[in-house]
Amino acid sequence: MRVCAVIPAAGRGSRLGIGGPKILAPLSEGETIWSVLHARLAPLVDHIHLVLSPDGAKAFPPLAPNVSQSIQPEPLGMGDAIFGARAAWDGFDAILIVWGDQVFVSSQTLRRALDALVSPQRQAVLPVTRMAKPYVEYLFEGTRLTDVLQTREGDETAPNGFSDVGTFLLGTRGLTQAWDVYQVQASRGGATGEINFLPFLPFLCAQGWTVTPLEVADATEARGINAQEDLSFFQNLYRKSP
Repeated sequence: MRVCAVIPAAGRGSRLGIGGPKILAPLSEGETIWSVLHARLAPLVDHIHLVLSPDGAKAFPPLAPNVSQSIQPEPLGMGDAIFGARAAWDGFDAILIVWGDQVFVSSQTLRRALDALVSPQRQAVLPVTRMAKPYVEYLFEGTRLTDVLQTREGDETAPNGFSDVGTFLLGTRGLTQAWDVYQVQASRGGATGEINFLPFLPFLCAQGWTVTPLEVADATEARGINAQEDLSFFQNLYRKSP
């Protein structure tokens, strides 16, 4: 199957103390979030598409082969970023969504997810890991995904619940049509006012899609770069790397 990696990366680096887009934040000498993500994804997928803010697009370095970009004019959420770029990925069999600050998701996890996708039609793969204090929690009945709780929207999550690792693999056949239906009936987040992407996954399951959970042992893979503390954590890791 032909796979397009989609990286929503319209975030600004103001909370990290950098002047440009978050995805260009430095991790070590010569390495940025983007260079690490590109090196990890390029061998595994057929194409990479970046969704950037207008300012981020201006600051971005020249694109490598098989990389494209589009602009999200306003920060209206991840769903808007992903499906606003549908023209870039609709011709592929699947999209591998990786948040633009998810620098520590491993090549092993990405390969396992790709191997677990057996059909481009009505299947999604969701890598999850146990977290002591999950920021987002996925609720399952057996292997069936029933709900997603988000602390940023005021939900309370349970200790040691399943969280994602900022990585989602979805077959593209029927995907845009499902999103269009979801938008009509979805409730906006109580705190953000956004039509959130994550509750779209249990919606797909309720519509007969197979959402395949894939447990990841290392909870560090779930850690994104959302604050200066996170950036310092990963900078220290990459400086210590041989």
